[in-house]
Amino acid sequence: MYRSCLQRSATWSNRTILQSRAFVAVPPAAANNKVWELGVLNHVAIATPNLEKATAFYRDVLKGQCSEQIALPEHGVTTVFVNLGNTKIELLHPLGDKSPISGFLAKNKDGGMHHICLEVDNVYIAMEDVKTKGIRVLDKEPKIGAHGKPVVFLHPKDCGGVLIELEQR
Repeated sequence: MYRSCLQRSATWSNRTILQSRAFVAVPPAAANNKVWELGVLNHVAIATPNLEKATAFYRDVLKGQCSEQIALPEHGVTTVFVNLGNTKIELLHPLGDKSPISGFLAKNKDGGMHHICLEVDNVYIAMEDVKTKGIRVLDKEPKIGAHGKPVVFLHPKDCGGVLIELEQR
């Protein structure tokens, strides 16, 4: 099966847009069994040992729009979101004794990038599909994340060293 990809050409406000038609092969299995779709980068999460200091840096130094602190006991974190317009930064701080962020901060005293979050159109089907491809999912079922939507995490050892969060679009 072949799918046509068309780019239009026009001159508009001194911009020229290229026109071409290309045909790309789509494997029959992919064409017939498309069950979920990857979306946009929702956020980059940064673990921090001092949430107030990190928030002040993004708000006062970089002039970012920061949310209030949001406690998520079911995830063991307190978060602050920094709105960047096209995406967000999520500042993470441990909440409770069993916080996964505590372990990360024990290895990375100053904090650092913890995970990236990608949107998917169906987190439940995406979770089952990646499992069939040998990717370990860290929870048996999606949990409700900071945006009130179902999320799952994929094991970093199966994802090129990056902890990936999939969030329902």
